[in-house]
Amino acid sequence: MHNDLVAALDIGGTKIAGALVGGGGEILRRCRRPTPAREDGATVMAAVRAVLDDLAADAPLWERVIRLGIGSAGPVDASTGVVSPVNVPGWRDFPLVDEVGLAVGALPVVLVGDGVAMTAAEHWLGAARGRANALCMVVSTGVGGGLVLGGRLHPGPTGNAGHIGHISVDLDGDPCPCGSRGCVERIASGPNIARRALENGWRPGPEGDATAAAVARAARAGDPVASASFERAARALAAGIAATAALVEIETAVIGGGVAGAGEVLFAPLRRALSDYATLSFVRGLEVVPARMGADAGLVGAAAAAQAFSGAVGARPPASSV
Repeated sequence: MHNDLVAALDIGGTKIAGALVGGGGEILRRCRRPTPAREDGATVMAAVRAVLDDLAADAPLWERVIRLGIGSAGPVDASTGVVSPVNVPGWRDFPLVDEVGLAVGALPVVLVGDGVAMTAAEHWLGAARGRANALCMVVSTGVGGGLVLGGRLHPGPTGNAGHIGHISVDLDGDPCPCGSRGCVERIASGPNIARRALENGWRPGPEGDATAAAVARAARAGDPVASASFERAARALAAGIAATAALVEIETAVIGGGVAGAGEVLFAPLRRALSDYATLSFVRGLEVVPARMGADAGLVGAAAAAQAFSGAVGARPPASSV
């Protein structure tokens, strides 16, 4: 029905956002709380419940909600409803879908990873709209992603398919917190772009900003060390994108997240590097484009995923049907 709404949660290490999303992707109510990421699991869950309470406080809108979608930092296991976000230590094998289900009663609950949620949003309303095969990426504090294959969101059995950040692109590279070595995330995430620049002699300005955004500003102004750090990040991304294209024949790679805000400082060397890695005939036409959905991608995508996968494996059914 056109009046139906979907509740959405976007859960990360910094914030827990919630929204009520209409059938056209419009956000009718939103709220957020900081994530108490260093606290125990119960405290983090209390913040999630507070966001849900804020959404439910608008009774006329809440009565129209037919399901709830969650996009969470990962790893997630959508098949069991369990999450273990790297940046929320208090949640290890945490039964998030069951706990949210206790708070929302009869509403079906669908869980996906945050990269899959962003992909759902970009495919529905953003830069991957109309594309049959796409990789959508979030390049920020970490590097995540999701896949559209055959015109449909493809989360995989556990909701993590497309997690490009942990493809190894440097076999002798730095150890990654995931346990592997030389991962895309270890080279191309914002903190690692800044780390590499600092290690090679770049120094922040008088304001002391040592973030990837500051490195991007320095690169834009012609700083060779800052530019080299972005060049290396771009090559890591290009290698991961080309490997994905060779495996599943994507036609488009969509890149969002804070690091993508560097604009051509990132995209120009990325497109150049892609020509070095995407050399097979069936991947040469691969295009790389910036994401369009911005900060709302996680919420809109969680809602889209809930619509796509409600009733599928990994969804918590309504309490009345258990």
